[in-house]
Amino acid sequence: MGKERLLNPRHPFQGICVNHDRINGINKDWSQITLGCWQIAPSGGWGDICSPKDAERVVQSALDNGITAFDTAEGYGDGESERRLGKALGSKKDSVIIISKIWPDAELTLKSYQQCLDNSLKALGRDYVDLYLVHWPGRYFNTRDKSARLAGYMNALKESGKATTIGLSNFQSRDLTLFGNQLKTFSMNEVPYSLLDRAYEGETLSLCKNSGIPYMAFSPTAQGLLAKPMSQQDLKMPTRKNHFLYQDQVYPHAKKVWQIVRDIADELDCKPVEVALAWVLTRDNIFTAIVGSRKPEQVAEFAKSAKLKLSPGQLQRLTTASDRFPMVKKGH
Repeated sequence: MGKERLLNPRHPFQGICVNHDRINGINKDWSQITLGCWQIAPSGGWGDICSPKDAERVVQSALDNGITAFDTAEGYGDGESERRLGKALGSKKDSVIIISKIWPDAELTLKSYQQCLDNSLKALGRDYVDLYLVHWPGRYFNTRDKSARLAGYMNALKESGKATTIGLSNFQSRDLTLFGNQLKTFSMNEVPYSLLDRAYEGETLSLCKNSGIPYMAFSPTAQGLLAKPMSQQDLKMPTRKNHFLYQDQVYPHAKKVWQIVRDIADELDCKPVEVALAWVLTRDNIFTAIVGSRKPEQVAEFAKSAKLKLSPGQLQRLTTASDRFPMVKKGH
């Protein structure tokens, strides 16, 4: 799959930078940046600090800045993210791409999977999702039999017309191999990927590429570490406190990579978040980068990153800094 970026001046969303390629039957322009909608709802990871009105402003800012894809899940605020997203999109909800996910603790039966998807559609106020993902693997699908049943049920949801296409999230090589030939049933793998976390390179990347499965890269700024200086309040967020990048023995090394990002941003007179995202978008098998925020003005900033051109020298400096980061976890 190619990674060519196409600027389409006739697109209804202004200034959009879209993927030239399409994903299995999704006949819509998919922006290089996808809005992550975890933060627009109350959650254990980000707290209850985004009001419904703020959520609407964030989504509207995404639309205004050319973002055409929105990533949510039933597990984000127990469906509240889906409800807020559907309401905020209003009449535009059918012209954009909506990705949602099933939480893997659902009973492994077709009836249960159909009910979960129906619940998401009701929350979104929509008849279908463009892409429906399995949120996590782990012990839920740790045998070939379970993986085969999962692939069959997900394919049935696709055939029902309620999911245009189907995919995976957080599936590593050990999980992917359990599908055997059924791996090609899926169209996407949503994975963490940034200058500080390249764990899904190596065997996982090879398996996905060989099966025609591109990556949606979430946490491309390492939960904001590569986007801006972290305040004490930022560091107290539960999702950061428990993340390996923010542990005392790792954080000082991560800040060295951040310094390179900031230096290049100064050279280009742009925001560090644009540099961090622009690097991710050049990487092998990356189809789109998922970025979330509770602030409309931040959405406007990171939406610009798809247009930023880094020089070969700047790309090499960033990659070298990433290579030197001791916890980059390259390869599985």
